[in-house]
Amino acid sequence: MSSIELVTIVVAAYDPAIRFFVDVLGFELVEDSPAQTNDGRPKRWVVVRPPGAATGLLLAQADGTGQAAVVGRQVAGRVGFFLRVDDFAAAYARMVGAGVTFTTPPRDEPYGRVAVFLDIAGNKWDLLGPRPRP
Repeated sequence: MSSIELVTIVVAAYDPAIRFFVDVLGFELVEDSPAQTNDGRPKRWVVVRPPGAATGLLLAQADGTGQAAVVGRQVAGRVGFFLRVDDFAAAYARMVGAGVTFTTPPRDEPYGRVAVFLDIAGNKWDLLGPRPRP
Protein backbone atom coordinates (compact mmCIF):
# COMPACT_ATOMS: atom_id res chain seq x y z
CA MET A 1 0.00 0.00 0.00
CA SER A 2 1.19 3.53 -0.73
CA SER A 3 0.66 6.63 1.34
CA ILE A 4 1.75 10.24 1.44
CA GLU A 5 4.21 10.41 4.33
CA LEU A 6 5.33 14.05 4.20
CA VAL A 7 4.47 17.35 2.58
CA THR A 8 7.10 20.10 2.56
CA ILE A 9 6.47 23.62 3.75
CA VAL A 10 9.28 26.07 3.00
CA VAL A 11 9.85 28.36 5.98
CA ALA A 12 12.13 31.30 6.69
CA ALA A 13 13.73 29.65 9.75
CA TYR A 14 13.42 26.30 11.52
CA ASP A 15 12.94 27.26 15.17
CA PRO A 16 10.10 29.81 14.82
CA ALA A 17 8.31 27.34 12.50
CA ILE A 18 8.72 24.53 15.02
CA ARG A 19 7.34 26.76 17.79
CA PHE A 20 4.33 27.70 15.65
CA PHE A 21 3.39 24.18 14.65
CA VAL A 22 4.15 22.58 18.04
CA ASP A 23 3.29 25.26 20.58
CA VAL A 24 0.49 27.05 18.74
CA LEU A 25 -1.15 24.34 16.62
CA GLY A 26 -0.39 21.45 18.97
CA PHE A 27 1.51 19.28 16.48
CA GLU A 28 4.14 16.80 17.64
CA LEU A 29 7.81 17.32 16.83
CA VAL A 30 8.55 13.93 15.27
CA GLU A 31 12.14 14.56 14.22
CA ASP A 32 14.75 17.31 14.29
CA SER A 33 18.01 15.84 13.03
CA PRO A 34 21.13 17.19 11.35
CA ALA A 35 21.20 16.45 7.63
CA GLN A 36 22.92 17.64 4.47
CA THR A 37 21.75 19.31 1.30
CA ASN A 38 22.32 17.43 -1.96
CA ASP A 39 25.57 19.34 -2.38
CA GLY A 40 26.80 18.55 1.16
CA ARG A 41 25.92 21.69 3.11
CA PRO A 42 24.41 21.30 6.60
CA LYS A 43 20.66 21.55 7.11
CA ARG A 44 18.09 20.04 9.45
CA TRP A 45 15.48 17.35 8.84
CA VAL A 46 12.47 18.68 10.77
CA VAL A 47 9.17 16.80 10.78
CA VAL A 48 6.00 17.78 12.64
CA ARG A 49 2.53 16.26 12.52
CA PRO A 50 -0.79 16.40 14.31
CA PRO A 51 -1.05 13.84 17.12
CA GLY A 52 -2.11 10.47 15.72
CA ALA A 53 -1.79 11.55 12.08
CA ALA A 54 0.04 9.45 9.51
CA THR A 55 1.06 12.35 7.25
CA GLY A 56 3.52 14.94 8.52
CA LEU A 57 5.03 18.21 7.43
CA LEU A 58 8.68 18.53 6.54
CA LEU A 59 9.68 22.05 7.57
CA ALA A 60 12.36 23.10 5.09
CA GLN A 61 14.30 26.28 5.70
CA ALA A 62 14.52 28.30 2.49
CA ASP A 63 17.86 27.85 0.76
CA GLY A 64 18.61 30.72 -1.59
CA THR A 65 16.56 33.48 -3.15
CA GLY A 66 14.39 31.19 -5.28
CA GLN A 67 13.16 29.24 -2.27
CA ALA A 68 12.87 32.36 -0.11
CA ALA A 69 10.54 33.81 -2.74
CA VAL A 70 7.98 31.03 -2.19
CA VAL A 71 7.82 31.28 1.61
CA GLY A 72 4.15 31.90 2.31
CA ARG A 73 3.14 31.45 -1.33
CA GLN A 74 3.66 27.76 -1.89
CA VAL A 75 0.29 27.38 -3.57
CA ALA A 76 0.09 30.80 -5.23
CA GLY A 77 -2.06 32.40 -2.53
CA ARG A 78 -4.72 29.68 -2.45
CA VAL A 79 -5.65 27.60 0.56
CA GLY A 80 -3.27 24.69 0.22
CA PHE A 81 -3.39 22.97 3.61
CA PHE A 82 -6.30 21.61 5.60
CA LEU A 83 -6.34 20.93 9.34
CA ARG A 84 -9.32 18.82 10.46
CA VAL A 85 -10.28 19.05 14.15
CA ASP A 86 -12.99 17.32 16.17
CA ASP A 87 -13.89 20.40 18.25
CA PHE A 88 -13.86 23.40 15.94
CA ALA A 89 -14.95 25.94 18.57
CA ALA A 90 -12.22 24.92 21.02
CA ALA A 91 -9.50 24.81 18.36
CA TYR A 92 -10.56 28.17 16.92
CA ALA A 93 -10.64 29.83 20.36
CA ARG A 94 -7.24 28.36 21.30
CA MET A 95 -5.68 29.52 18.03
CA VAL A 96 -7.16 33.03 18.25
CA GLY A 97 -5.89 33.23 21.83
CA ALA A 98 -2.42 32.22 20.62
CA GLY A 99 -2.39 35.03 18.06
CA VAL A 100 -3.05 33.03 14.89
CA THR A 101 -4.24 35.27 12.06
CA PHE A 102 -7.58 34.23 10.58
CA THR A 103 -8.40 35.79 7.21
CA THR A 104 -12.05 34.71 7.26
CA PRO A 105 -14.54 34.26 10.08
CA PRO A 106 -15.94 30.78 10.72
CA ARG A 107 -18.69 29.74 8.31
CA ASP A 108 -20.66 26.62 7.50
CA GLU A 109 -20.07 24.76 4.26
CA PRO A 110 -21.46 21.40 3.10
CA TYR A 111 -18.18 19.78 4.19
CA GLY A 112 -18.22 21.34 7.68
CA ARG A 113 -17.35 24.40 9.70
CA VAL A 114 -14.39 26.29 8.20
CA ALA A 115 -12.20 29.35 8.77
CA VAL A 116 -9.05 30.29 6.86
CA PHE A 117 -5.88 31.01 8.83
CA LEU A 118 -2.25 31.80 8.04
CA ASP A 119 0.68 29.70 9.19
CA ILE A 120 3.96 31.26 10.32
CA ALA A 121 5.15 31.48 6.72
CA GLY A 122 1.93 33.11 5.47
CA ASN A 123 0.45 30.04 3.74
CA LYS A 124 -3.33 29.76 3.88
CA TRP A 125 -4.91 26.84 5.73
CA ASP A 126 -8.50 25.77 6.29
CA LEU A 127 -9.35 24.95 9.88
CA LEU A 128 -12.08 22.35 9.36
CA GLY A 129 -14.53 20.92 11.85
CA PRO A 130 -17.80 19.03 11.78
CA ARG A 131 -20.83 20.89 10.54
CA PRO A 132 -22.77 22.22 13.57
CA ARG A 133 -25.98 20.34 14.21
CA PRO A 134 -29.21 22.33 14.14
